[in-house]
Amino acid sequence: MGTKEKKPKIHSFAKRLTWWIALSQMVVMGLVSWLIYLFAKFMFTIEETDLYKSYLWTAKANVEQIVQEVSASTENRVNEIEEHINEPDKMIAIMKEVVAQNPHIRSCGISFVADYYPQKGRWYCPYAVRNDSTQIEQRFIGDKNHDYLKAEWFTEALKADSSYWSKPFFDSTDSITPLISYMIPIHNKEGKTVAILGADLSLHWLSGSRITGIGMNYHGEARIDVNDNSDPNSEDSNTMGINFMDKKWRLAATNFIIDSDGTFLAHPDSSYVINENYFNHAKLTTDTLDDHVGHQMVAGIRSSSWALPSSIEFFDIEFGSKAYVFYEPIGKTTWSIASVVPRVAIDWTAFAIAFVLVILIGLAMLVTRIAGRITIKRAAKPLRKLAQTADEVAKGNFNTPLPTIKHNDEIRLLRNSFEGMQHSLTEYIKELKETTASKAAIENELKVAHDIQMSMLPKTFPPYPERDDVDIYGKLMPAKDVGGDLFDFYIRDEKLFFCIGDVSGKGVPASLVMAMTRSLFRNISLHVAEPNVIVKALNAAVSDGNETFMFVTLFLGVLDLHTGILQYCNAGHNSPLLIDRDVRMLDCDSNLPIGVMDDWAFTRQEIQLDSQTTIFLYTDGLNEAEDSLHAQFGEGRILRVAESQMTKGTVEPAMIVSEMEEAVHRFVDDAEQSDDLTMLAIKYMRING
Repeated sequence: MGTKEKKPKIHSFAKRLTWWIALSQMVVMGLVSWLIYLFAKFMFTIEETDLYKSYLWTAKANVEQIVQEVSASTENRVNEIEEHINEPDKMIAIMKEVVAQNPHIRSCGISFVADYYPQKGRWYCPYAVRNDSTQIEQRFIGDKNHDYLKAEWFTEALKADSSYWSKPFFDSTDSITPLISYMIPIHNKEGKTVAILGADLSLHWLSGSRITGIGMNYHGEARIDVNDNSDPNSEDSNTMGINFMDKKWRLAATNFIIDSDGTFLAHPDSSYVINENYFNHAKLTTDTLDDHVGHQMVAGIRSSSWALPSSIEFFDIEFGSKAYVFYEPIGKTTWSIASVVPRVAIDWTAFAIAFVLVILIGLAMLVTRIAGRITIKRAAKPLRKLAQTADEVAKGNFNTPLPTIKHNDEIRLLRNSFEGMQHSLTEYIKELKETTASKAAIENELKVAHDIQMSMLPKTFPPYPERDDVDIYGKLMPAKDVGGDLFDFYIRDEKLFFCIGDVSGKGVPASLVMAMTRSLFRNISLHVAEPNVIVKALNAAVSDGNETFMFVTLFLGVLDLHTGILQYCNAGHNSPLLIDRDVRMLDCDSNLPIGVMDDWAFTRQEIQLDSQTTIFLYTDGLNEAEDSLHAQFGEGRILRVAESQMTKGTVEPAMIVSEMEEAVHRFVDDAEQSDDLTMLAIKYMRING
């Protein structure tokens, strides 16, 4: 057997080079050490504020979940109530079901206008209230002593005729539990408001287990204490989950919620709820920044990316009078949640870490003194020769001989690796040429696919120059060579059939589904005129064998050009705009996109269009267009552009689409288009005699 060759020992060039570079940097490090300290302190302060903001966002999300569950479970009952509006005895059963099915709802009642049911008397208000976790009591609370018809909440709700959260209040039968109610108007068959449905949420629940507090242990480690007690009447539900191990370490956030006039809806001190107002306490301080924060909160404005140091003496937090204040509006309400953090709770960590960093820099400076320039120069000589060889290789001379390296170190490993690279480059260049040719062929095929896809869509505008009752203009801008957006229209039997859709995903798969959907629309609508039936047939076809789980949001309409009656069906798509005397969103039912559930029952809706009314349809590539900071164009800007065009009197479809395109391009500026963008505008101009 042969003798095993001994592997030569590698002397680390990197270790020697790192040592001498560290020594030569001593003077420079001494000059910049103070700047590094300041920078480190600044960065850790940002990190700590972001941490506390994340706690606030968690608390906000928990509260929004409760609010959403209460409002959704209540709104889901509106159709059932209005369907049985002529059955007064059924109302109490519905109220009990609302309370029973949602543990957050403490009570629920429906208050009818005076004498709506003559057989029931002047007042009729079925009411269900949860007495404990299992028992729900039913009541009728309207009479001369409790004349809700004259109550401010009832008259205001009738006048508003829209759902909203009420001001906080105490129930006439319970002066201990503070409540807030979600009000929804109820209409009869003729569309007249005849009752107010109210679901009551206990503010004890809102102040309790769903709001996260922040504590600090003796080791300076932040922790979150969450009270999971689900009993809304529990004494612990008022603690907001904040515990303190010792007064010395009361470095914790104080969370609270206020409504649109500053009244506390949630606070660590339960006596503040309803009884205290933020602005009354803010006036007790000498500065005005806390007043400014309050005005920002009641206006529904989010706090800036930087914390706001403010006086917080009225929050009774120890160690000084300065704090960081973070606040966020709570969605679907006029409330805001805030978190007040003592400044020392954030600054001490940054100071400690920055101080340690400065000490380490000082130690590094002590060992950064021995001469290294000569060593580096000697060590770099082989690198210089290797660089000269690299220049020749860069010119295409792949067979240039490499220099000989004496030492068995990293430079020799680099030289050997470079030699392997020389051999690989030749093969790589050959493969690159082949890949480039293949890529060019693919790009050419995608160009052909793009042209085919565009040819499937209407491209002649105006499409019906001989008609004076309708004008149409549409445009599709794919984010890639091919995309998943579609729009189409045609006239049959004096009815305009049109649709706009957005296939999930982008690129070639989405374009195939788009082509199939457009073809199905044409074929099915040739034999059917009801939009919901057409959408149902499309849904069945797309759902069949949909192994890739792709779906299509679609809005499909059928406009009778003689009468101006628009029948439509919306399958999970953005609601179109109607532009006539004003600009508004078209009311659309919440249907699933096609391709999600093959047996979904799609609804048909109908509206009478006035002459000179323009329908503006678009895909989410418009409202979700993002600028370089990832801010979205949004529905608000869409409405403002449409209102501007209406004010100017330029509501022709081509003008609206053109102006909307320019507006979104100005907004995104140099940001890359991330989604397909499609717009379709239809102006109905027939004057019905």
